[in-house]
Amino acid sequence: MQYRQLGKSGLLVSELSFGTMSYGAGGYWEVVGGLNISEAQRLTDIAIDSGINFFDTADVYSHGRSEEILGETVKDKRHQLVLATKVRGRMSKEINDVGLSRGHIIKSCEESLRRLGTDYIDLYVVHSFDFITPLEETLSALNCLVQQGKVRYLGCSNFFAWQLMKALAISDRHHWEKFVSLQAHYSLITRDVEYELAPLCEDQGLG
Repeated sequence: MQYRQLGKSGLLVSELSFGTMSYGAGGYWEVVGGLNISEAQRLTDIAIDSGINFFDTADVYSHGRSEEILGETVKDKRHQLVLATKVRGRMSKEINDVGLSRGHIIKSCEESLRRLGTDYIDLYVVHSFDFITPLEETLSALNCLVQQGKVRYLGCSNFFAWQLMKALAISDRHHWEKFVSLQAHYSLITRDVEYELAPLCEDQGLG
């Protein structure tokens, strides 16, 4: 396995990461896997034995069950691994249990820590842009989590180039922690990331 820096950070991650969207079953997510704990443990062990140290999940995957299963399968090797999870999606019918407001970010982080069975998240990723909440509010809340030691690095997912650049500029202006990575939809038939996002990441040093 080859390893590389995550953006300009000092964090080394395997070139291949292991996504756990298929862990657990619930609602929409059941169609992508629905793996139980024993099946998930086998796959997690194979990944670790192959040199993968970077595992990705999200709070919305099977309504938190993916985080619980991942936490259980890596508990004996937690401090050797890089765990990434995400925040943004709706987690209940409660009106404010969605988005990137300060309240939802802080609440969601605490719940992800509990489900993962850890006291810190290596990479905390905003799952998509929130057009309601000001970026300053979102980025300030994320910075607070880093300062508290609950989160070590920040990333974003499904951002347009202008949204990502605006976020980086705001963080720079306030001397807050910046995003170190972007997770974007990219495949043989979805190539638009090459037009603006890839050059932006290269210019700004994001993984």
